[in-house]
This record gives sequence, structure tokens and C-alpha cells, in this order.
Amino acid sequence: MNRNIFDELFVLELANNHWGDVRRGLKIIREFARVIRYTGVRAAIKLQLRDVDNFIHKDFRNRTDIRYIKKTLDTQLSRDELGLLAESVRRNNCIRMATPFDEASVDLCEELGMEIIKIASSDVNDWLLIERIAKTKLPVIFSTGGSNLKDIDDIVTFFANRNIPLALNHCVSLYPSEESELELNQIDFLRERYPDNTIGFSTHEHRDGAASMHIAYAKGARTFERHIDLHTDDHPISPYCATPEQIDRWIQTFKQSKKMCGVPGSVKAEPSKRALDYLDNLVRGVYAKTDLPQGHVLKESDFYLAIPLQKGQLSCRELLTNEVLEKPCAKDTPIMVNSLKSEYAHNESMRDKIMNRGI
Repeated sequence: MNRNIFDELFVLELANNHWGDVRRGLKIIREFARVIRYTGVRAAIKLQLRDVDNFIHKDFRNRTDIRYIKKTLDTQLSRDELGLLAESVRRNNCIRMATPFDEASVDLCEELGMEIIKIASSDVNDWLLIERIAKTKLPVIFSTGGSNLKDIDDIVTFFANRNIPLALNHCVSLYPSEESELELNQIDFLRERYPDNTIGFSTHEHRDGAASMHIAYAKGARTFERHIDLHTDDHPISPYCATPEQIDRWIQTFKQSKKMCGVPGSVKAEPSKRALDYLDNLVRGVYAKTDLPQGHVLKESDFYLAIPLQKGQLSCRELLTNEVLEKPCAKDTPIMVNSLKSEYAHNESMRDKIMNRGI
């Protein structure tokens, strides 16, 4: 399975923040795509798709006292309008992505050229929908909020058996979430239990998300999701939604986290030249205790160790006993690599290393 599509992918959830106004949706896409271009990351802008005429039972279409029904009706867009949004995402060099909430909306995902599909936390056991999504063969991200362990195991097995790339997002289904509610240790749990799947973090915080980004990245999350919106006079922004400025800071925090964490934890990091130069200043050099003649065979009693280590000088790191001096060495002077008849002097890489360290 190709998991690379999920690696360091930022998912910007447009949801219903277009409020049924395609012009507002297009403006949101343009504003956030500008941030994506500036930061240079890979990002998907995600829509939510519902076959509204069939999604809501006909006997409840007038029940505007039910918040979910009212919002679904208030934010309804036509197929052509959704097509405009999807095309805008593509033209702005972002990945087209959607959360379909019914089978007809999966059909629409295919029609609109969606490249990734999201399964909402609420649909973890909607197997009619999940099976229809699998038929697209598109990569899938699943949010684990509210699911139990068997739910996740079943989803992972289902998509693995069909060789469909699947990422698992840790999330807490609280809108907004407090920092004390984030349960970020679940990233560790998901990574250990599902090593073949990319693990991500979907957050609904009402803060800037800097602290959680540092922690989530360090724990191994590699795809990240937030809801997005713009401040306008006609609609207040929800506290769990991020503005373009907040998304910019969020991505910059990711870059800082990546820099701080360095190479993957599966390999040993190589010390930097700066670190090696610093440590070389702490290494003791080899100095002659007495005048030593040419041809002398070194014994441990012939030298002592002290700082500073000088360029070309042998150090406590080298084995010196039984080495033969090719040049005489005066008392209290450094014993240099070029003074020995040994591998240190005649092996080019060893000699260069010794010649270029110290003061």
C-alpha cells in the first residue's frame, strides 16, 4: 500500500463553513490556498457531501429545531456548486478531499475527482457506506473519535484486506476541545497497535494548537487536520475553527517540531560538525613527559594527557603504546600524528581527521 500520500499531509476541513454560499466557499479556498503556497506544504482542502434530499427523512425536513437538520438544510449546495468548489481546490494546487455521509455522495466524490476520502467518526459502523467507499479504491482517512478498539481493528483489517491505503487520525469529538481533553498519548497507542498505517492527529482546539503540534509530531503523528473558516460579518467563526493566520502559525510550528525532532527515531543521528568541533575542545591531547628520540617505541610512561588538543596532535582516543616515533619529540610538546610510523599517519582519512580537529 502507498502510505506516502498521507505523510506530512495537512487536511483543512472546510465542512459547511461556506454556509450554502458558493462564493464564500471559493473565498475560503483562495485564502487558505495562499497560506499553503507560502508555507510550501502538501495540503488537502476537504468538503462535506450529503445527498440532502434523501439524507433527511421527509417527515423531518421542517424540524428546524433540530440543529443538525437545520444546519444541513442551511448549507445545502447544488452538484454544480460543489463542482466549482472542487475545481477551485484543484486549481489552487491542493488535494481534493471529501467526507461523504451517504452512498450517493460517494458517487459524487468520484464524479468530482476527489483524491482522498474521509470516514467521519460517526460512521465507524456504517458498513453500507464503508463498503461503497472501498469500491472507489481511493486512499482513506478515518477519525477514531468515539470509536472502541474493535471498531478500529475492524476498519484496519477491512481496508488492509483490500490493499487500500488507510490513515488513522486520533481525535477527540469535542467541539471545541480543551488542552486537558486531547488524550495525545493515544497517538502512541495507535502507532504501536497499527504499525502499517499512518497515524495522524485531528484537533478541534480553540487555541492555536502550537503545544499539541509539538507533542503530536514528536509522538509520530504525520498527518494533521483542522477546521478552517474566515471572519465575516454575516457568520461568526466557530471556536474550533482556525483562521488563515492561525493555520500559518500551526504549519510553522510543525516545521519547528520537525527540525527539533531531527532524523527518525529508528536510526542513529550523526553528530553535526558543530557538535564535533565543540567536543574536540574537551578532548585531552598527548604530550611528551621527557625528550623522546627518533625511533623510540612509545610506552604509557612516555606521555601524559592534557588540554588543549591541537590540530594534528594525537589524543586520548588513539592507541599509542608500541608505536614508533619517526621524529624526535621534546619534553612537554605535543606528539603529532606525523611523528609516528603508524596507520594514523599513513591512512589518509585517519590523518585528515586528526589534522582538522582541535585548536
